[in-house]
Amino acid sequence: MDMSQYLEIFIDESKEHLQTMNEILLILEGDVENLSHLGEIFRIAHTLKGMSGTMGFTKVADLTHKMENVLDLVRNRVLKVDSTIVDILFECFDALEEYIENLEKTGKEGDLDSSELGKKLTLIAESKSTAGSTTKKSFIKKDEPVKETPSETKTETYEGEFHIPLNDIDSLIKKAFEMGVKPYLIKITLDNGCMLKAARAFIVFNTLERFGEILKSFPLAEEIEDERFDDSFEILYFSKLDEGYVHTELMRISELSSVIVKPLTEIEFAIEEKKEDVEVDLDQVEAKESELKSKEDNQNKGDKGKTSKTVRVEIGRLDNLMNLVSELIIIKTRLEDLDTTNHKSNDQGSKNNMNEAIEYLERITTSLHDAVMKVRMVPVERTFNRFPRLVRDLSKDLGKNIKLFMSGEETEVDRTVIDEIGDPLIHLIRNSLDHGIESPAEREKLGKEETGFVALRAYPDGNTVVIEVEDDGKGINPEVIKRKAIEKNIITKDEADTMSDKELINLLFKAGFSTVDKVTDLSGRGVGLDVVKSKIEAINGTVEVISVMGQGSKFVIRLPLTLAIIQALMVNLNQEKFAIPLNNIKEITTIETSKITMVQDQEVVLYRNKTLPIIRMKDVLDIEYDHEELSELIVVIVKKGDIEAGLVVDSLIGQQEIVIKSLGKYLTGIKAIAGATILGNGSVALIVDPNQLF
Repeated sequence: MDMSQYLEIFIDESKEHLQTMNEILLILEGDVENLSHLGEIFRIAHTLKGMSGTMGFTKVADLTHKMENVLDLVRNRVLKVDSTIVDILFECFDALEEYIENLEKTGKEGDLDSSELGKKLTLIAESKSTAGSTTKKSFIKKDEPVKETPSETKTETYEGEFHIPLNDIDSLIKKAFEMGVKPYLIKITLDNGCMLKAARAFIVFNTLERFGEILKSFPLAEEIEDERFDDSFEILYFSKLDEGYVHTELMRISELSSVIVKPLTEIEFAIEEKKEDVEVDLDQVEAKESELKSKEDNQNKGDKGKTSKTVRVEIGRLDNLMNLVSELIIIKTRLEDLDTTNHKSNDQGSKNNMNEAIEYLERITTSLHDAVMKVRMVPVERTFNRFPRLVRDLSKDLGKNIKLFMSGEETEVDRTVIDEIGDPLIHLIRNSLDHGIESPAEREKLGKEETGFVALRAYPDGNTVVIEVEDDGKGINPEVIKRKAIEKNIITKDEADTMSDKELINLLFKAGFSTVDKVTDLSGRGVGLDVVKSKIEAINGTVEVISVMGQGSKFVIRLPLTLAIIQALMVNLNQEKFAIPLNNIKEITTIETSKITMVQDQEVVLYRNKTLPIIRMKDVLDIEYDHEELSELIVVIVKKGDIEAGLVVDSLIGQQEIVIKSLGKYLTGIKAIAGATILGNGSVALIVDPNQLF
């Protein structure tokens, strides 16, 4: 049975469950007496155990099973919730999250070893107390050295008979050991209360086949599949792994009451089968080992994820989409009929009917575009939800009291935008916690409340979405930035003296720039805000900083609603057409050539009492001038934050809705070009990226 077809559903549902678990744990930490939500965590652990068990993901199933034991004691008030239990449950959440991330990337649970965490949970469940349980992180990667005591790999002894018929065992053992393969007989006994015996047996078979080859079973595989067996079954198994490792892997599977792994050299056997058959099977074992090694190598080289990106959509939105597609089919039929009529009769009435039909088609396509946009839209809540935990952990590490306030989580953004803003927001929140908010002692001296706050807000603004990260810390000192920038030779002293506070603050976005003298785990290497800026600009967004000394800072991010379809102004440069995104344009004007002057090798003009830099688009895009300079120039004024520039173009075509197409990997990084679009006549127009021109 191929379970990979269900992997995507499993990952989606697991992520939802883990998100809910994270939220409840944060509530529980704030009020350990409030057990109203604890039943929900128990339900999540129970659901994850069942789902992962069915899929054959033994590490997730084992950990959630042990969580369930502890949560059941808490739920029945046998065990009292304290900070130790909350911390251990957070550790479980982290481990489960990593397993799910690994499954999403590679289709496998990965090398994370959570056995120590499992021991902690078992100890708490058995002793019904958290005494002696430490809160130190207790799950590790398998590539880290782990000392195992002999008792941990010891298997059970078995004096009874195995029922699998064996033949030519001498030559089998000899051949197996020549190849470095170890033959085992394995006896599996299921729990008395096991409901789905065949499914549990399937998980056992699936687990074993990851490390070797199953040659026979008793009863036969078909009988096991049909549940025609009691509580136990036997397997003849070949693998290069030690018996202790095989035993440990099998014991990770829940609802097994005992697992016995015996090397074949230790038992009596009968002879029934032919040697050549066994040799063929051993060749299969060797091929299996080779295949497993190859898969492991591919995974180490950075195997691509096995799941595609998905979006959950309300059924109402899909119904609306279906209705619009139906209308599109109706208007297509109408246009075909009108086309036939026009061929027969060329009167004014037919032309009017055609124009009406085209207008109706335009309305439908606009509605269809809006509907598709809504299908792609997801609330920013899915990105915001990770931050309460981040603030909680970093506050503890920094020894600060910080509360996070979130609003506007229901604000919707295109799925592609959501995927890109997570990292920039993490950087900004870490920046606020580390650099912005003072320690409790400092805040007390300044007359502030001991507990600082970080506010994360999202709200729509026209055809953009605004996300703000604000703190009530010490703010940004432009003088400190000026001193550090001069020290690092980013600017000269003369340049620094002419810069405004806002321009100095914007130096924070320079690569490698940091105002911190001491490098810590959190900051001080000058990596962070430059990443924020480049990531946000890569999706045609902008970021600006508003700061008041002693009162705090606010980072304001503006993002486009979508990256797929945009409104653009089409312009001509010679005979070529270019598109300028409308959300970058402030206004269009004409400027007399005689009023343009040169300042520090840059053309500028005084426009509305402000100095406006003039950018000749033909120079930027290497287009030849085909006529003498005109006395009056058409200028498109574009903005980036509160900075403006005027782009000189030959003529305007008009506003148009365009679909952005990527230029492909060979043409990435071309200055001032964000992509291309295909026009109605089939020709290609390049899309100008004004952000790169400043």
